[in-house]
Amino acid sequence: MKKIAIVCDWLTNFAGAERVILALHELFPYAPIYTSIYNSKKCPGFEKADIKTSFLQYLPFAKNHHQAYLLLMPYAFENFDFSDYEVVISSSHACAKGIITKPDTLHLCYCHSPMRYAWDDCHQYMREYNLPWPFSKLAPLLMTKMRIWDRASADRVDKFIANSYFVAKRIKKYYQKDSEVIYPFVDLDRFKIKSRVVKNSYFLALGRLIPYKKFDLLIEAFNFNGLALKIIGTGKDAKKLKKMAKNNIEFLGRVSDKQLEQYYQQAQALIFPQVEDFGIVPLEAMACGTPIIAYQEGGALETINARSGVFFDNQSSESLNQTINEFLTRSFDPKIVRKQAEKFAKVNFEKQILKKIGLN
Repeated sequence: MKKIAIVCDWLTNFAGAERVILALHELFPYAPIYTSIYNSKKCPGFEKADIKTSFLQYLPFAKNHHQAYLLLMPYAFENFDFSDYEVVISSSHACAKGIITKPDTLHLCYCHSPMRYAWDDCHQYMREYNLPWPFSKLAPLLMTKMRIWDRASADRVDKFIANSYFVAKRIKKYYQKDSEVIYPFVDLDRFKIKSRVVKNSYFLALGRLIPYKKFDLLIEAFNFNGLALKIIGTGKDAKKLKKMAKNNIEFLGRVSDKQLEQYYQQAQALIFPQVEDFGIVPLEAMACGTPIIAYQEGGALETINARSGVFFDNQSSESLNQTINEFLTRSFDPKIVRKQAEKFAKVNFEKQILKKIGLN
């Protein structure tokens, strides 16, 4: 067995990127996991893992506000010692790929995205997050320095793996590197079809209540159409969004895994209005037999087909409502919808990763 290490940006909440890390840990249970910051309370599943954290772990509020230390993360990852490993797998959308390895060590980077807030979404992030002065004045200079480091650190990777063709194009654009696509996975055992009685039921949306998820667009659309919409999630925009919403829109906050499955199962459709690099949420809904109404860009184009959902082509309430009206005239077979999700089974991900490392 090759001596392997796993690296990730941080383990401070549990979402799609963390599920990939957990899958890698299950494939290579004896491989230590190097990360900048680890919050065991918010990242279940790693209790038996050998987790090695950086000096950032011990700074104030780091476990709950890792974003505050982004500019220190390049130093944190460069200070890790990987001289004992034959293979290092980094899972990165920020700084984890910036590790330094020996010439004979294979460094594979599973790239969820080039650092969005340093590259194509830089100006949008600054507008939407309303940074206070003087941070708003310093941010462009700091991001320029981060871009320089990010581009240089990409040259330390031996082989890039992209989580979608959408991301592969961005890797080529910003890093000038080719990449192979290995899709993430959906937990098909966790999400199943149950008896669906969805006529005149609700539409569903979920995610962090932050600007790029486009919940404001959803609320504008459903304020106009009057249909029932349930929103699962929390975030900094919660108060603002609740003030915008009419009575047909219900905010559910956090829900349990079991409740989430039930909400998926009984929804008419999941609404997915944002641009995501891949997007696990639509696959979870499809695994429950629930079709998708998605914005026609990003990873959604690679996971949703004509038998599992419909697309709207502009991020506007008018375009979304037009597509909802079209959706209401159609019917979707839950079993066929689930079959689309089954293409993204975990076993496929595992086989491709093992093959890439030369263990299959």
